[in-house]
Amino acid sequence: MVDTARPRRAFATDAAAASGLSAAKAVWWTLNGLAARSLVRPSSGDGRRPERISAPAPSRQALTRAWLEAFVKDAADIRAGLYPATEPVVPPARAMARAIDFLVDARAVDRRRRARDGVEVRDAVNSDAFPAYYRQNFHYQSGGWFTRESARRYESQVEALFSGTVGAMRRRALSLLARALRSRDQRGLVIVDAACGAGAFLQDLRAAFPRATVVGLDLSEAYLSQARVGGQTARIQANVEQIPLADQTVDAITCIYLFHELPPRIRRIVAAEFARVLRPGGVLVLADSVQGADRPDLERLLQAFPVFFHEPFYDSFQTEDLPALFAEVGLVQDDEDMAFLTKARRFRKPG
Repeated sequence: MVDTARPRRAFATDAAAASGLSAAKAVWWTLNGLAARSLVRPSSGDGRRPERISAPAPSRQALTRAWLEAFVKDAADIRAGLYPATEPVVPPARAMARAIDFLVDARAVDRRRRARDGVEVRDAVNSDAFPAYYRQNFHYQSGGWFTRESARRYESQVEALFSGTVGAMRRRALSLLARALRSRDQRGLVIVDAACGAGAFLQDLRAAFPRATVVGLDLSEAYLSQARVGGQTARIQANVEQIPLADQTVDAITCIYLFHELPPRIRRIVAAEFARVLRPGGVLVLADSVQGADRPDLERLLQAFPVFFHEPFYDSFQTEDLPALFAEVGLVQDDEDMAFLTKARRFRKPG
């Protein structure tokens, strides 16, 4: 966590700088998202089952207010010294290269969307050793979770999709974790980021807990290769259904945007693994999509997500009782936070 001995004005300066950087990034990725949609020009008759989208559109004021919430909460936590400003400064040339790559790939993504082909990767990649549910083109992305190109492109895709809010939304999980561990000596702490992907949240963890041992766990070799963080950070290629760590050896687990991509049966297996490796008193922080009951004003966006993007398990996630699911394996929810389209929940293992 941040050095709380620093003057409060230093935290305020950090928060102001972070807010400015987040605003610039939000504008940039919003423009990229608009450009991508103009390139593919969605039309009727492309097999998107629009009848599933029945909720009324949110008002512009409600949408703007919800979108801003992520940035406001992020700046407040930085100002309070919960964690440092972690938004990376991307050189203009690199930002432009990322945008061009994203826009060029947008046509391939749209082709799969129109054909409703979410399993192209099963034929394109030698993926038989991986679970069937994993061998899909989630979001219709090129290469699934299996190629270096997909790993490099992932952050651009989600930032464009959510108008630059992804980092700030993810850090609702960092906020809950920092509050849980604020009185702990970082030395000796073991924190596992389960399904760490390309490593964006690993970087947040590394910045907030520089003396802890941080472990990134993911099934994709390509994404782990992209997740270069440094410091006391280990990367392990493994399935979260069978975490290669001994019982009760982990102080904290974070898990970001995984559970909505798991079949209901697998969610329970993964929850049990989290409970197994956590020490008594350890915490799990789960961040994922909001559910309809959380944001009735944004229900239309939640209905549209699985229609326009390949998310075969999203509907079941919308009705999943997550506190009850984790209670089955002995983990008790003790806090939660929410911003825009993400909800973070903190669970604790008694002891």
